[in-house]
Amino acid sequence: MKSAGVAARVLATVAGLALLLAGTFWGSDDDFPFAPFRMYAGVNPPDDDAPDPRVEGTLATGTPVPLGQVETGIRRAEVEAKQERYLAEPALLAEIAEAYARRHPGGPAVVEVRLVMRWHEIRDSRPTGHHRDEVLAVWRAP
Repeated sequence: MKSAGVAARVLATVAGLALLLAGTFWGSDDDFPFAPFRMYAGVNPPDDDAPDPRVEGTLATGTPVPLGQVETGIRRAEVEAKQERYLAEPALLAEIAEAYARRHPGGPAVVEVRLVMRWHEIRDSRPTGHHRDEVLAVWRAP
């Protein structure tokens, strides 16, 4: 009985190490904890601006509105994961306007959605308090 328990633990250890090794070479963030969590795996040079992606919109009334998780139910990580798709197909940003409408029934519609990269200025590894915005993709209601 004792040798069966030892064999099971050795087998589990070998399987875990095999998954870890495979994840290290071929894994992605989705395979965590058996692959590196690349989001935290690098550092920027001390004077490179820090990217801060965000989604903003404009209501039918002309009022600007942030379109974050509270307003849409869509987490920032979900937006970041789809960022390349939004750049290639800005029409996909309409899903964010639809999510806003579900959370705000009867309210004014979102008529424009913008994917914006806010670049926070960094000098000597410290934020300066300055930033600039770069609009990466735009969707407008038909």
